[in-house]
Amino acid sequence: MNKLLPVIFIFLLTSCANGGEQAQGSWIKGSKGEQIEAVERQFRGFDVAMVETGYRYQELYWAGKDENWKYADYQVDKLRKTIENGLERRPKRAGSAEHFLNIALPEMKQAIQKRDTAVFNKSFNMLTINCNSCHAMEKAPHFIVKEPLYRQSPIRK
Repeated sequence: MNKLLPVIFIFLLTSCANGGEQAQGSWIKGSKGEQIEAVERQFRGFDVAMVETGYRYQELYWAGKDENWKYADYQVDKLRKTIENGLERRPKRAGSAEHFLNIALPEMKQAIQKRDTAVFNKSFNMLTINCNSCHAMEKAPHFIVKEPLYRQSPIRK
């Protein structure tokens, strides 16, 4: 939340610079505190971070299959940032994400640096296991992560 406050403050300050007009659509109402709460609700909890995590996970998978190592490295960095942002909103999840952030992602990054598809595949499998372990620790074992079957993105090497 501490890093989010400057963003919210700038957003509110900008909206106030419009001569006191409400934001487009007039959906942000009430006192400044109520407006901040409304913006916080839009960011929500960890579920939104997990949607982006799923997207980054898929892109990482296909980048490795394509041997597009720079794109794969980019996705690992974005995975980290996405999870860290989610933890900022839901710090109680930090314990479950610790192994993922401190072990699984650095190992994935090392695998990518080797530029070897077999090494990548092994590391990606371990990453997937870590995803599912985290879900189990968070009492959400019904969120089962598996390797993607189909591409959703047009990015290709």
